[in-house]
Amino acid sequence: MLIFAVRLILEDQGRLLFLRQSKRNGGRYTLIGGNVEETEFAREALAREAEEEAAIHVNTEDMTLVHVLHRHKLAKNQTLLVLYFRASRFRGEPASRELHKFADVSWFQADALPEEVSKPTRHVLEQIRKGEIYSEFPARSKVLAFWEQVGQKWTGLTDF
Repeated sequence: MLIFAVRLILEDQGRLLFLRQSKRNGGRYTLIGGNVEETEFAREALAREAEEEAAIHVNTEDMTLVHVLHRHKLAKNQTLLVLYFRASRFRGEPASRELHKFADVSWFQADALPEEVSKPTRHVLEQIRKGEIYSEFPARSKVLAFWEQVGQKWTGLTDF
């Protein structure tokens, strides 16, 4: 199943805004974002998610596409196509509106991110720094190895 999603890289004076997931949801820092609904365009979905998750308003015309990620969530058997947009203009004071999902919000210097930033987010930010518009996560070799193990279990060749 292919999931179409969006993420916001919100910048302010060299800092990036992150949402801290609740412990139940992993406790990692992640970016504002979510899935694009059938009746939405990508930037509309991201503006909606910014309001819902972080209590801020970002105009769609202030969002610039900076990266496309093709991601496999192996444990959930999901494939995502994620568009990353950058913005630096917003209204409101960032705060978590979905406390069951996000404990709080934090600003971090782009060059000094905490260890708890999720691996996919770190990957994307590094690719953007390199000037790459497209990337894949995790590495193709890891995806193929995972599916090979699943296939062996399916055919009874190994205990998965």
